[in-house]
Amino acid sequence: MSSPRLSAIRGEIVHFVADPAHHAHALEHFADGVLVVRDGHVAECGPAPELMARLPAGTPVTDYRGKLILPGFVDTHVHYPQTDIIASHGEQLLEWLEKYTFPVERRFADPTHAAEVAGFFCDQLLRNGTTTAAAFATVHGASVDALFEAARARRMRLITGKVLMDRNCPDALRDTAQGGYAESKALIERWHGRDRLLYAVTPRFAPTSTPAQMQLAGQLFAAHPGVFLQSHLAENRAEVAWVAQLYPQARSYLDVYAHHGQLGARAVFAHCIHLDETDRRRMADTGTAMSFCPTSNLFLGSGLFDLRGARELGVRVGLGTDVGAGTSFSMLQTMNEAYKVLQLAGQSLSAAGAFHLATLGGARSLYLDDRIGNFATGKEADFVVLDPRATALLERRSAACTSLAERLFVLMMLGDDRTVAATHLMGDAV
Repeated sequence: MSSPRLSAIRGEIVHFVADPAHHAHALEHFADGVLVVRDGHVAECGPAPELMARLPAGTPVTDYRGKLILPGFVDTHVHYPQTDIIASHGEQLLEWLEKYTFPVERRFADPTHAAEVAGFFCDQLLRNGTTTAAAFATVHGASVDALFEAARARRMRLITGKVLMDRNCPDALRDTAQGGYAESKALIERWHGRDRLLYAVTPRFAPTSTPAQMQLAGQLFAAHPGVFLQSHLAENRAEVAWVAQLYPQARSYLDVYAHHGQLGARAVFAHCIHLDETDRRRMADTGTAMSFCPTSNLFLGSGLFDLRGARELGVRVGLGTDVGAGTSFSMLQTMNEAYKVLQLAGQSLSAAGAFHLATLGGARSLYLDDRIGNFATGKEADFVVLDPRATALLERRSAACTSLAERLFVLMMLGDDRTVAATHLMGDAV
């Protein structure tokens, strides 16, 4: 048996052991810290003087002093097929789908095209410090295979699934209730739990699935323990009105998903803007998560997410870039826009709150906080290294900071992909 692979990473370490919104000592900080990695998992994390003295002779040490080491970012909602329509002008949600989304998604019937975009997409995530993502593919099974293959080659933790759509979409993107069920089941059997890959049953949103397809999606979710379910919910007022017409018997948009067995642990819904307290409470009670997607909500003019309302009821919340209506792969930029959305909503987001959402909070929303999200012993050693001197402005502003909270806030407001000095998966720089 080979001896365990041991390495150490030195620098300023910041991670969370709890939610700073509820715990005074949630943030753990080592100004000069060491992360010890054994066979891709966290062995120890603590002050450098203590841990360096205990390292076995010859242990390789990567020195990131002068930079911040944080857990890898978790993107809880993103569309890989929409990579090539990011920054497309105008429109609101329903028009965006017709004008931009559906035309570009047709191309993913071609496995070669799907593989090329998937590789580029995964590299963009890693370049921005994102090490785990819950991503939409398209209706084509080949699009799922391509993204899983790309993530597997890079050793990323990734969640995706075939989009289910059997109405209100172009013929070229339409499946059937039974066909979508059968293809999804085969993809689950092929991919779920393989290496770091996880499957998500993926009805696009209630308007593009018949009640029969929604019912079968709920059955898939229930029949395969450990799989995820991802969809969209209450993003846009016109969308909410359309759902009310299509499902007149439902109390609310959320009630449609609930009726078809799609709420619960590992179910995550993007946006969740136009909800009432009854719906938020139902999400909290069932353990269903929300993905807060600030850049796309602003870009499409959809509305302002109510983080305070979600938190007060105990709803699990993560951050999503929602590329391509989202305007950046950068979780730093997504935190930046989250701060602004909440300012407009009369709420406040601290730097600690934002970085928690992007790391441990996102992991918890996906029920992966036993594996990722912080540097607790045994966790997978995914992390990002941020350089506070990455740009002249960032260096100048960071030099004037007098506290860690201020430095983190400056990083999230002025940082982007240039700020990411390195991204590590399972301990290895990628």
